[in-house]
Amino acid sequence: MARSLKVAVIGAGVAGLAAARELQRESLQVVVFEKSHQLGGTWAYDARVESDLLGVDPNRDVVHSSAYKSLKTNVPRVLMSFTDFKFGEKVYGDPRMYPGHVEVLKFLTDFASHFELTELIRFNTLVTRVEVDDSDITEFVVESNTNGVISVEVFDAVVVCNGHNTQPRLATDIPGIKTWSRKQMHSHNYRVPEPFRDQILNDWIVVVIGSGPSAVDISRDIATVAKEVHMSSRSPLVKVAKSDKFNNMWQHSKIEYISKDGLITFQDGFSIDADIILHCTGYKNHLPFLQTNGIVSVEDKRIGPLYKHVFPPQLAPRLSFVGIPEKVSLMYSHVFVHIYISYRDGSRPFLWVPRNPFGLEKKNGKY
Repeated sequence: MARSLKVAVIGAGVAGLAAARELQRESLQVVVFEKSHQLGGTWAYDARVESDLLGVDPNRDVVHSSAYKSLKTNVPRVLMSFTDFKFGEKVYGDPRMYPGHVEVLKFLTDFASHFELTELIRFNTLVTRVEVDDSDITEFVVESNTNGVISVEVFDAVVVCNGHNTQPRLATDIPGIKTWSRKQMHSHNYRVPEPFRDQILNDWIVVVIGSGPSAVDISRDIATVAKEVHMSSRSPLVKVAKSDKFNNMWQHSKIEYISKDGLITFQDGFSIDADIILHCTGYKNHLPFLQTNGIVSVEDKRIGPLYKHVFPPQLAPRLSFVGIPEKVSLMYSHVFVHIYISYRDGSRPFLWVPRNPFGLEKKNGKY
């Protein structure tokens, strides 16, 4: 009888749970590494914030989740389903079409319990190294830390599902922003609006950089307590106007420059003396544990080269990534992990991936 392959899944969020489910279905030995005390990834709300509110200090204690207290889904619950476990058919206390993060976490917890995935998860376990063990690329060394106890194990394959909403990406290209003397923070460390309320004068003026769903949510949150909120977008299609829902919120174009004394000038000609800049500018991919001798590169928001956003051709199918694209749904992650086909005779791979796949052409030195 062929030996059952041992597969490491890094992360117990949406992608990790979907991967574990499909690998388990193929009777593989699955170990899920999760650095926090609970599953759910970014949907596991954590009231804590980091000591460095911009997320620049590499020695800070990292808080994984970027969820804020008012976070809800921006797609209907019926579209946030696994193929064989429907969110639209379940209610855990929040029946809204666009439920909050608590409801999503309960759904994910139910999914893990239903398919007996929870017992596969090693909680409070941080993966510190993933390295190819030999030149034939048939094994990976995985080093992990569980409450100070270091473990080194060998796996036949590794599926990276650690998400991409933890390492802040900042708007450092704005003239003057690096020398601005007042407070700045990234939305990764936003939880509730109360810190933006001046208890005496209630005169905080906040500038939010970004125009995505989180920027809109957070701006509306803060507008309930601050004196003014000014959103800035680099999109040429943005409509410069006052909000029709809040009398103290405005949409502006891109920031032209920032003065040391606090004055922020937008390209639409408007200027404001602000108290704080809030970066709602997305995230970088962050895989400090990955050691592939340069085969896989991680740069800003790009991991590559990857075939179909999943497999690095030279390491396929032993190393794979699930959930890399930014705009993904639960079903998207579930469908992607279906491409895993287990060994049947102990000699052939899960899936054939071309070493020089069509479409992986370098442009400007990048894939």
